[in-house]
Amino acid sequence: MKHALEELRQSAEEKIRSARTADEFHAIRTKYLGRKGYLTELLRQLKDVRPEDRPVIGKLSNDIKNYIAGAIEKAVADLEEKRKKAALEREKIDVTLPGRKIPYGSLHPITRVMDEICDVFARLGFSAVEGPEVELDYYNFEALNIPKDHPARDMQDTFYIGDDVVLRTHTSPVQIRVMEKQCPPVRIICPGKVYRPDSDISHTPMFHQVEGLLVDRNVTFGDLKGVLTFFVEKIFGDDIAIRFRPSYFPFTEPSAEVDIQCVICKGEGCRVCSQTGWLEILGAGMVDPALYRFVDYDPTEVSGFAFGLGVERVAMLKYGISDIRLFFENDLRFLNQF
Repeated sequence: MKHALEELRQSAEEKIRSARTADEFHAIRTKYLGRKGYLTELLRQLKDVRPEDRPVIGKLSNDIKNYIAGAIEKAVADLEEKRKKAALEREKIDVTLPGRKIPYGSLHPITRVMDEICDVFARLGFSAVEGPEVELDYYNFEALNIPKDHPARDMQDTFYIGDDVVLRTHTSPVQIRVMEKQCPPVRIICPGKVYRPDSDISHTPMFHQVEGLLVDRNVTFGDLKGVLTFFVEKIFGDDIAIRFRPSYFPFTEPSAEVDIQCVICKGEGCRVCSQTGWLEILGAGMVDPALYRFVDYDPTEVSGFAFGLGVERVAMLKYGISDIRLFFENDLRFLNQF
C-alpha cells in the first residue's frame, strides 16, 4: 500500500510537470484527487491493511494528497503569473517616447473673416449690434421702404414662416430696431446670419452678412467712399483695384456697388467673376430720407449712409476660394488650411 501511494505521487508529479494550461491542471486534480480519482480508489484498500499500520498509511495518504494539491495550486499560480507578465510585456508603455500631441481646434475661416471685418469697422468707431434671425415682415421689408406691393421684393427670394414672419434676408432690420430706440448719432455694424433660397458655387441658403449704418449731421457720400475704401484696403491690401458702380437699392439713394478686381483670375476673367474680371463685395448708398419717417428722424437735420457685405464673398476673395460650398462641407482637409 505504501509503495502504491509513492508511485501515485511520482505519477502525479510527472503529469504536473508536463501540464501547460489551467484546464490540464484541473484535469490532473480531478484524475488524482477527485471523488473517483486514483487516491480515493487506492484508499478503499485501507480495510485490507493491518490495523497497526493504518495510521501510518492514513498519514502518508494525507501528506500525498496535500502535496499533489499544493503542487497543482503552485503550478496554476506560476502559470497565471507568466500570463500577467506576458500581457504587461505586450502592453507596456515606453515612457521615454515623446507624447502624442492633442490637435488644437481653430476658428472657422468665416468666423476669422467676420472678426477681422468687425475689427476694421471698430477702428472707425462702429459698434457691433445683433438682432433676431426670425424677423417680422415690417422690419425686414416695410420699414426699409419696401411695402408689400413693391417690385424690389423680387430682388430677394425669401423664406416665409408665416404671412408676416420671415427668416431675415439681410441684417438691415437691426438698423431699424436700433434707430427706433436711439437718437442720432448712430454708428453701428450688424453682423449675423441671413437666409435666401439660393444655392450654387457663389450662393448658399444660409450665409453671413455685415451691414453698417452711420447717421449724423452733414454725412456725405464722400464719407461713405472714405469708410469703404479704408475697409477694402485693410482687408485686401493697399494695392487692390476698387471701383464704385452706380446701382439701386430701395432703402438708399443714391446707391452704389463696390467691386474689387477678381483675386482668382487677377482681372482676366473666370467663372467666379463671370468673365468680367471684377467681383462685387458690397452694396452701399445714402439712406433714403423716406426711411427716416419710420424711426422719427428729421431728414432736414440728419443724413447718413448704409452698406452691406457678404462675409463668404469676402472670405472667398481673401483666401482665393472658388466655391462657397467648401465653407459648409466640414472637410478637414479644407479647414486645416486655416
